[in-house]
Amino acid sequence: MRSFLLEVSLLLLFLLKTTNGDVLFSSLPRSFFVVASPIEGQVLKAGEDNITVSFGLNQTVTNQTDESYKKVKVKLCYAPISQVDRKWRKTNDNLKKDKTCQFTIYDKPYERNVEGFKWDIEKDIPTATYFVRSYVYNDVDEEMAYGQTTNEKKSDSLFKIQGISGRHVSIDIASACFSVFALLSLVGFFIIEKRQSKVKS
Repeated sequence: MRSFLLEVSLLLLFLLKTTNGDVLFSSLPRSFFVVASPIEGQVLKAGEDNITVSFGLNQTVTNQTDESYKKVKVKLCYAPISQVDRKWRKTNDNLKKDKTCQFTIYDKPYERNVEGFKWDIEKDIPTATYFVRSYVYNDVDEEMAYGQTTNEKKSDSLFKIQGISGRHVSIDIASACFSVFALLSLVGFFIIEKRQSKVKS
């Protein structure tokens, strides 16, 4: 009887974790802790600043085993405030359809604890509010567990990244110089034409 109940429990857990072979975020245990260097509300600049991240097995979670963990990915994820009216950033419980975490900042074989790897914020990271999340994967590349720097509602320990707008001071200066040059050229041509018309008369 006990073995039958165990089999039923495992079957229910499997059905909960998968929908047509897809893993649901709601089925994953929060077996990892993740710590990132930005403080609440801090604004970082793409292409200039960096983030230090450490992660490891959450020791407060009992009866967990990491024997099936083969790989870890750490990702930069959009906070809810930066997902409003942006379908291309939408959260979905089905992780194959989820677009919350689009930027991978660490992808390596599983280690139980990693202290302080540094990630330089890439130039193509858009302006938004973010948090950091990690996933651990099994040998068939399915998510097994997660950890994140924010709470379940994704409302605290958030930070901002200011993306590169595409305009630089040097471009603005060059534009101003060309505008002045064009104006002076126009005035010069006007003066020359007036003098020539006077000479003719």
